[in-house]
Amino acid sequence: MATSVLLADDHQIVRQGIRALLEREGFAVVGEASDGHEAVAMAQRLRPDMAVLDFVMPMLNGLDAAVQIRRHSPTTKSILLTMHTEGQCVLEAFRNGLRGYVIKTQAAGDLVQAIREVGRGAVYLSPGISRTVVDAYLSKTDAPADPLTTREREVLQLVAEGKTTKEIASVLDLSVKTAETHRTKIMRKLEIHETAGLVRYAIRRGLVQA
Repeated sequence: MATSVLLADDHQIVRQGIRALLEREGFAVVGEASDGHEAVAMAQRLRPDMAVLDFVMPMLNGLDAAVQIRRHSPTTKSILLTMHTEGQCVLEAFRNGLRGYVIKTQAAGDLVQAIREVGRGAVYLSPGISRTVVDAYLSKTDAPADPLTTREREVLQLVAEGKTTKEIASVLDLSVKTAETHRTKIMRKLEIHETAGLVRYAIRRGLVQA
């Protein structure tokens, strides 16, 4: 039976290209999502073998989408597509249960190999970043893990995308008071006290694009 794959990327033309590539290699693309929330819902419904997730997506980034997919569909293994090669980004991904980390500029051949290797139970890293990960583990100056919880990262991303507290509450199915509490906790943890600072932090973490 062909390996079933869910694709999540907010650019339709990118999804079409990846789909054509994977189907040519014998994989079964069972669904396409344009944002992280849609990817989670589709994974819960379709239970694919693999989820290929772009890191930067509206509403919910690929990293946090992978966390939720693992919770709702434990047999689905997630692979992250990203432009980020920094050791800290790679480590953060694997801390959160990602099984593959593919650099977008190398995505064509790498992604096929990643799906095959992750399907066999291995972990896959694009060539050129394995050394980065090793260095990050060994380095005494390695940056600390993200201080925010998964929910707080979701709120931060929505703040950075320009959503109001009321809109954030609606997207995440929270009360306005709870959404505001999350925002206050984020500012306190990051020691950032204005929205512009939160946006800059989200850009640095790769949650949104400048």
